Amino acid sequence: MAYRFVSAEEAASYIHNGDKVGFSGFTSAGCPHVVAGAVAAKAEAEHNEGRPFKISVFTGASTGDFIDGVLVRAHAIDKRTPYQSTKDLRKAINEDEVKYFDMHLSMLAQSLRYGFLGKIDAAIIEAADITEDGEIILTSGVGIAPTVCRLADKIIIELNDKHPKELRGIHDIYEPLDPPERREIPIYHPGDRIGKPYVKVDPAKIVGIVKTSIETDTSHFAPADAVTTKIGENVANFLAAEMKAGRIPASFLPLQSGVGNVANAVLGCMGENKDIPAFNVYTEVIQDAVIGLMKEGHVKFASGCSLTVSKDVLRDIYADLGFFKPKLVLRPEEISNNPGLVRRLGLITINTALEADIFGNINSTHVLGTNMMNGIGGSGDFTRNAYISIFTTPSVAKEGKISSIVPMVTHVDHTEHSVSILVTEQGVADLRGKNPRERAETIIENCVSPEYKEMMRDYLKIGAKGQTPHSLDACFALHKEFMKSGDMRNTDLSVYTK
Repeated sequence: MAYRFVSAEEAASYIHNGDKVGFSGFTSAGCPHVVAGAVAAKAEAEHNEGRPFKISVFTGASTGDFIDGVLVRAHAIDKRTPYQSTKDLRKAINEDEVKYFDMHLSMLAQSLRYGFLGKIDAAIIEAADITEDGEIILTSGVGIAPTVCRLADKIIIELNDKHPKELRGIHDIYEPLDPPERREIPIYHPGDRIGKPYVKVDPAKIVGIVKTSIETDTSHFAPADAVTTKIGENVANFLAAEMKAGRIPASFLPLQSGVGNVANAVLGCMGENKDIPAFNVYTEVIQDAVIGLMKEGHVKFASGCSLTVSKDVLRDIYADLGFFKPKLVLRPEEISNNPGLVRRLGLITINTALEADIFGNINSTHVLGTNMMNGIGGSGDFTRNAYISIFTTPSVAKEGKISSIVPMVTHVDHTEHSVSILVTEQGVADLRGKNPRERAETIIENCVSPEYKEMMRDYLKIGAKGQTPHSLDACFALHKEFMKSGDMRNTDLSVYTK
């Protein structure tokens, strides 16, 4: 090849203070592993010399410690979007050291193309292979790679030999035209392919290739327990009942499931439910459970943005690409999360709530309304446009000291208008066609933990008359009690009736 092979340190020399840098990948899947660490070391050296050094970081979603972690500990991040899940970065965001702005994942690539977020100076991309004429074969995640490669002045490649060159063909790389030339995206089935199997770039923009040999374990979720299993069973039984009632076609509909241990448990329970036929998946994150169901014949096809699977599962996929490649496709996130496709395909969407209120509003992002947890991710892309929008959450947290169902959420990410079904281990609340008071009664009866039911009923009694019976004095009483005593169960709503 005519490309220059360089060290991570030399690659980092191309990154400068104030640069806006785009990374490939989605979760840790498909993210580069070593150049960000070298950039962090450069930042520390610059800081020791009294010089400023910070960059803005744009990624598909979260990245893991080898990008977000090392950079934030070096105080090298100025701005960050659209999603993160690293403890050290979360701390820096909530201490206002890093200027984080939350975004719907489907919006980032086009916002970059529109120029809303400034010029991308560099793209750092993990690849399984690259050809002399600039065809980049990505690895286990795509994210915003096609867009940042096209927009960036310079591209750095991490060529990781732990991902086989035979991955060529698993990706479907497609960027929509920008308005006013944009046309419909011609995907009518989860398995439709409309793009190229590679990211095409001008070879002259590739300033260096760093060779790596690193396996990434992207699955760090707790195994299913009694609570998450019960949530999964409740979701599966609800969907089976919807089929029997004729509200879901007998052939079923494509499924989207968020990331985490609850999502894995839900998928596992769906595979075990004999009334649910084999189904297709159209989602952003393909997890271990999807691959397991595919091997068992319960999942026919899976379209996503990343293979966010454990190390062992990724090895299994790579060892049997003849079986998996016809059943998998990885797309850019503005396609995997495209709201128009969600509505066209009729997705059943299942996402996780941090907290929900008794009227159906969902908080996905903020603890006590102020501290960012991870970000909205792709949940809004799917929720607003779903055939049936489902949110799940355990009914309590911290051994019952927190009720996940509250009178009013402290931060609203998804309004009551976008939420069809709420599920906890207690049961299922079907909110379709119900007014606010009916929704509240349904959620209290079916989803709230027993020790909080009377408290929620008391709240409804003291609420003002009107369409939505809130008490502006008492709506955050549970949160304030938790901040005071550490236990929402100590809340005394009687003081608000005097």
